[in-house]
Amino acid sequence: MSAPVVPPPVEVRVVIFGLQSDRLSTLLLPYPPQQWQLPGRPHAASQSLEDTANASVCHAAGPLEIYLEQLYTYGDPARGGVSVVYFALLPTSAAHPESLKASGADWKPVDALPTLAFDHASILTYALRRLRYKLEYTAVGFELLPETFTLTELQRTYELILGEKLDKRNFRRRILQAGVIEPTSHRRAGEGRPAQLFRYRPDAVAEVKARRLFP
Repeated sequence: MSAPVVPPPVEVRVVIFGLQSDRLSTLLLPYPPQQWQLPGRPHAASQSLEDTANASVCHAAGPLEIYLEQLYTYGDPARGGVSVVYFALLPTSAAHPESLKASGADWKPVDALPTLAFDHASILTYALRRLRYKLEYTAVGFELLPETFTLTELQRTYELILGEKLDKRNFRRRILQAGVIEPTSHRRAGEGRPAQLFRYRPDAVAEVKARRLFP
């Protein structure tokens, strides 16, 4: 009689992106003694993969409703197990300070990462590439913004994710033509003329109306 097949252990990891101090950053957990790791936990058969991903985010940053998408499954035999990876988008102000303190989680700029454990550096690189790709044909960037924002803040969000400067006039023309935002009745005071505040249209179809904003 052949021996029973033992399934490999399965874990869920989450790449959490946010904007911190005008830099695209990712939320990491310490991995003693001197490394960092992506938030995650072993997957229990009694839970869905998405529930495990949400629990991982909750442990690192507190209970939140955030954008979450399955990214990739890593199952190379050399890894000794299977990692199902999600990526999440989180306005950094939404993270619960007490949860960050309890978990030891910290925001690290994606362009100046510390040493990461395991193969998490390559996972994060792939997640960033995927985020940039999605930004070109969906309105996913709005998930990193507060409910209302200025066009300058929106453009800066796109620039931080893409890692490049965008022409102001061209950006505004394309984003307004896409029909995914609408002006509010409010303005934000600052130096010079108060800036018009916009919001993402709740009836906008992101996959269609924001397609090919920046081909």
